Amino acid sequence: MILVTGGTGLVGAHLLLHLIENGENVRAIYRNQNNIQKAKSVFELYKKAELFDKINWLEADILDVPSLELAFADIKFVYHCAALISFDPKNEDGLRKTNIEGTANMVNFSIAKGIEKFCFVSSIAALGDLAPHETYITEETEWNPEKPHSDYAISKYGAEMEVWRALQEGLNIVIINPGVILGPIPKTKNNDQGSAEIYTRVANGLPFYTLGSTGFVTVNDVVRIAFELMKSDIKNERFTLISDNIVFRDILNTIAETLKVKKPRIHASPLFMNILWLADGIFSTLFFQRKTITKATAKASYSKNLYSNEKIKTALGTVFLDVHQYIKDVSKL
Repeated sequence: MILVTGGTGLVGAHLLLHLIENGENVRAIYRNQNNIQKAKSVFELYKKAELFDKINWLEADILDVPSLELAFADIKFVYHCAALISFDPKNEDGLRKTNIEGTANMVNFSIAKGIEKFCFVSSIAALGDLAPHETYITEETEWNPEKPHSDYAISKYGAEMEVWRALQEGLNIVIINPGVILGPIPKTKNNDQGSAEIYTRVANGLPFYTLGSTGFVTVNDVVRIAFELMKSDIKNERFTLISDNIVFRDILNTIAETLKVKKPRIHASPLFMNILWLADGIFSTLFFQRKTITKATAKASYSKNLYSNEKIKTALGTVFLDVHQYIKDVSKL
């Protein structure tokens, strides 16, 4: 049997569907009964609702060790997708606890229970920092602790350290580092969970664009590659998963065209973004609101990071979906 954490999130729900479609026996853990509907809605979106009942749901929490004892019963393979995603400095403790301590609990149980293979869904945020002579960030790029990193990036890097530690203790592992993961376009205009927030902001009339860039990938590719890696003889490796490096303005324009709304038309320069995050910080503090822009997200908006996907293409012969075409296709679901 396969254990999936984070099954109510974007990647986890799509992974559950992919596993069930491929005839796997799957157990998924949840913390809140209401969140299971999020996963069910993914099955319904693809008109596969009849497959949802094949999942063995179990109430458990990666931070609650006793509950994991039941979750690991009869498990042979683990996909660890659960994580807290936040760029708000106020969530630093939660990020470290969920992403690092939670991952440590998962690998500790995997070692103790003799799990055959463990897949950890990390992030390109946990990859290294370019040296002056380097152009592309790869799986081998070294992490520089002296350079600034978001709390989220630090927590995912720390989580990876727990997985590598488990490797030294005998656990077979694979780590995937997806870029910005794009899934289906949400049906409502107030969805701010994960990458759905990108669609939501454009749909609500986002006026600004930046000329920074990063790696993007579709959720379909992420779950397909994770499944192929777990089925393969490949082990004890990490893989960067991006379809392409795309300028933010271009991805926003594609979304706007697909949704038939106005394209962002005002260029937000690095100076503007830095002023904006400072102003947003003051506003959120005065009015007790959640930060919408942080120093980390402001910097990311104009950074021009380039990521290489050559390793996974060589290992599996992977052909990625075109992100722009994917956005147009999912709009029809």
